[in-house]
Amino acid sequence: MTAVYRLGQGLRALAALILPLPLDTTLAERFLTPQEMILFRRLKRSEQQHSLRVLRAVLTQADETPPALAAAALLHDVGKTRYPVGLIGKTLPVLVKIIAPERITRWSQGDPAHPLIRPFITYCHHPAYSGELLQAAGSDPDVVWLAAHHAESPDCWGGHPLLPLLIRLQAADDKS
Repeated sequence: MTAVYRLGQGLRALAALILPLPLDTTLAERFLTPQEMILFRRLKRSEQQHSLRVLRAVLTQADETPPALAAAALLHDVGKTRYPVGLIGKTLPVLVKIIAPERITRWSQGDPAHPLIRPFITYCHHPAYSGELLQAAGSDPDVVWLAAHHAESPDCWGGHPLLPLLIRLQAADDKS
């Protein structure tokens, strides 16, 4: 992920705060269970908009979109609700990863109540948190797996049956 991409994400999040557009969750409701919709609604408005953009990108990638991929597109970032951070908190770890990547892992350990550590914990661990929240909500195991691994290199999962869907999810997330 490039700094330009992250800058665009930050500007879209800022725009969502300043000029909130109506949020149509009808599309999300088509793909999510009632329990998953509860999780979706816990996301910040800008995160819901991002998730809907990811879903739209996934839907345009191929003729067929498995329901698990659609749900994962909408809920891959739901782990961010465990330890929420603001726009600056989302930006800080990205900048540190560019400038001093060796510090990310170290700074993502510790007590998430600490305001300086929380952004790094959320940045590094939200995929695992997403998987845990989705599992607790009774989501399909494929949705859980895709969300829990959406930030990992596909190289780690050669031969995994969900690898093609993971690649699609990551491509859509990178565009959105």
